Amino acid sequence: MASKISKERVISGIILVMIALATILPGGAILAVTLYLISNVAFLELTKACGIRTDEKLNALEVTGLLAIASYYLLISFAQTYTYFMITVILVLMALMFVYVFSFPKFKANQVMATYFSLIYAPVMLSFIFLTRQLPYGIYLVWMIFISSWISDTCAYLVGVLIGKHKLVPQLSPKKTVEGSIGGILGSAVVGALFGFLLLDKTLGGHQFGVMLFVIGAIGSVISQVGDLAASAIKRNHDIKDYGKLIPGHGGIMDRFDSVIFTAPMIYFLIIIFLQ
Repeated sequence: MASKISKERVISGIILVMIALATILPGGAILAVTLYLISNVAFLELTKACGIRTDEKLNALEVTGLLAIASYYLLISFAQTYTYFMITVILVLMALMFVYVFSFPKFKANQVMATYFSLIYAPVMLSFIFLTRQLPYGIYLVWMIFISSWISDTCAYLVGVLIGKHKLVPQLSPKKTVEGSIGGILGSAVVGALFGFLLLDKTLGGHQFGVMLFVIGAIGSVISQVGDLAASAIKRNHDIKDYGKLIPGHGGIMDRFDSVIFTAPMIYFLIIIFLQ
């Protein structure tokens, strides 16, 4: 059984990498549509996990959220100003409160707040993959999101298995260790630096990305690990094993992209601060 699960994880991982290459390299509408679809699934996984939906039918809060996701992705795809973010944040809150008030007492206040949280947590934070891709040299720099999450995860796992002794957060993830965490940070930083020195500096010429990508990789890894643990905390709070079953061997979108969700906005802002 273990080998079957391992095989499923490997095959699913290869498919995910292929999808990432096929959508991120061309960017534009292809990437925006892909992230939009992923965001919808992640949002619905969260609403179900957080108890916003109590049966198989979508409710008014979820429908409002899905409409908000569509509006948000249209705005970031076509608007040329950052005003779209504040517009979305305020209008979505007002729309959810509208549903809350005029359907009262159907929904509880905590369901409304959880819906709002689910919208920001998955769809908005995932959209920073698209926003990073839109930056100058974004076709290269966007990969730091995945280096800081997936490479970090891999290095943390390998170091943890080899020399891990001290538990990191045993209440959330008994297998994660301090040594593994440090290994993930160093692995992400080193791969980021190599990515900068060996590929970007030679490809673009006249730029020195290596040192900055070392720093960005290290910070991104820390954020990635927090994102992973945060998603685990939500699952433990709601007594569920996986968010979904969409990705064989991994679970749902939230199970596979938990670290990417946290890393994407941080990498975007670090690139703006250090490299733009």
